Amino acid sequence: MGNSKHLSPKQRRSRNREEMTAAIAQTAQEIMREQGVAALNLNEIARRLGMQTPSLYEYFPNKMALYDHLFRVGTRLFRERLAQAMAEDSSPWEKLERALTAYFTCAIEYPELFKLVYERHVPGFIPSENSMTEAYAALEEGSQFFQHFLTTAQIETTLETEQMRDIFLVILHGIIALHLANHPEQPVGQGRFGSLLPAVIEMLKKAWGK
Repeated sequence: MGNSKHLSPKQRRSRNREEMTAAIAQTAQEIMREQGVAALNLNEIARRLGMQTPSLYEYFPNKMALYDHLFRVGTRLFRERLAQAMAEDSSPWEKLERALTAYFTCAIEYPELFKLVYERHVPGFIPSENSMTEAYAALEEGSQFFQHFLTTAQIETTLETEQMRDIFLVILHGIIALHLANHPEQPVGQGRFGSLLPAVIEMLKKAWGK
């Protein structure tokens, strides 16, 4: 902020636009969390931000464009959390549990983004090609992680890497969905479903571990 006076008019406009875009997205997330992912309303966003609804169109031409922006925000957030968890050096099983825990924790912190990105809560919403490119990149990173896990943990299986990845996604997303529906206020490790993650890891260890 102290350097704002040194910005050129173009830089200042760009920064102001970025800040307003972030404010709109944050307000949209608050509404989605309070009222449901499909309840997003541009009039309500404008009211909370103290602006006229037509002014929002300078940033997002319609509600679906805003959903698409939030889809990318969510995709990037989950990718970042997983990357941070996987960057730490540890045994394969510890790294797997840490990655799943980070993913789960992110879903609890941002349930509206989890539901938008990984579930179908908004009728008619189809992510743009750019957004899907990022989503596919995230899947590819997941495949690379599981390939590394299978190799370092010395797991022998007839399943393809993508199948292994998707099995973990099915298990994890099922647990997260049930946790968010029943105990959304509780962290990972607590609640009927949030406490299951260590048991899942232990079950897989017995099935695949050496």
